Amino acid sequence: MPFTVPSPRTPFEGGAAQWYRSELGWAATDGSPVRLATGVRFDVLDLSADAGAAVLRRVACTGPVALMGRRMRLLVAPGSAEELPGLLDWLEWGGVDLDITALGAGGAMTAPPPPGRPGTRPAAMWLRPPAPGREAQLPALAGLGGSGDAPDLVRLVDTAATECHRARLTRTARADTRRATSQPLAFS
Repeated sequence: MPFTVPSPRTPFEGGAAQWYRSELGWAATDGSPVRLATGVRFDVLDLSADAGAAVLRRVACTGPVALMGRRMRLLVAPGSAEELPGLLDWLEWGGVDLDITALGAGGAMTAPPPPGRPGTRPAAMWLRPPAPGREAQLPALAGLGGSGDAPDLVRLVDTAATECHRARLTRTARADTRRATSQPLAFS
């Protein structure tokens, strides 16, 4: 049986930054890695990957989601980053040490390769990729530009805070168990 080598993929015109600019209308920098400006078309909730995975299991309808190393980035409506501290207080998570931050105006995130276009050892990857014309479906507070079909930012943040807290408690419990099992037994 003869072995056939597939034809090489043709590179897409203009590279990843151009794809983000032309297909999605997002502000993107050229270079390596491509960076996407936050606070213009979207903001980002940044949390640990273990907490983010739990959020994705519990919340079926989110905006685009990217994974970068051990961090998960959930895209939300622009303006959401400035609402996060007050929202966490309102949800009674204020003062709790949560591993959740938000990137908004003036920030940037590393861009995963465009959906369906593999990168060479990408620093980031899309778990739930963006699609052209879907900014209205980013999680938003009522009055921040979300549509009736958009996921609810309050529920998303509450779920993210809960899962960040659970992940922190789990990590602490594991560390305590490791310390306890590494201690020699003391007999008097």
